[in-house]
Amino acid sequence: MEIEISSSIHLMYVSEIQQEMYDSAQRRGTGIAKRSIEYLSKKISEGNAVIATENSEWVGFCYIETWSHGKFVANSGLIVSPKFRNRGVATLIKNRVFQLSREKFPNAKVFGLTTGLAVMKINSDLGYKPVIYSELTQDEEFWNGCKNCVNYEILMKKERKNCLCTAMLFDPENNKTNSVVNNQPENQYNNEKESHLSV
Repeated sequence: MEIEISSSIHLMYVSEIQQEMYDSAQRRGTGIAKRSIEYLSKKISEGNAVIATENSEWVGFCYIETWSHGKFVANSGLIVSPKFRNRGVATLIKNRVFQLSREKFPNAKVFGLTTGLAVMKINSDLGYKPVIYSELTQDEEFWNGCKNCVNYEILMKKERKNCLCTAMLFDPENNKTNSVVNNQPENQYNNEKESHLSV
């Protein structure tokens, strides 16, 4: 399995990725911000995504979004093809996209909203901390992405102060002594890397 920073050679996978994002959200009954083929294609072409492939099949995907003029970065749209789930692929992709985010935007706060326990664990291992929603970007465009979520009404009733998602934030100011590598669960990462590269 290869995990790479995306480029135009990966555009062949964009329709499958978009469809799986939609299907996965439907199965889980949670909202993933709907993204167009054009939007995802741009992320892929600009190298603002990470894609995992194996034998010319897409395995997993995640992309970077910036908010508040680059002060905040979100790693969004994390998805793994059903065929490759439960093998630690999400952890490997999340580690790589986090590293890419830190390389491209070293001073930005990296954040996410999730209802998934597995993603919370990955984020925690990378140095994210649970925070209240006011600690996140207040960029209207970001919050508009929640409109596709089944819980949007709850979010608005609570005046965007909280919802069913847990907000998590990595603040580089609080992690200056830790490099990106030190924030990764080294033994777990290495074990997963070895076992999944030989799949």
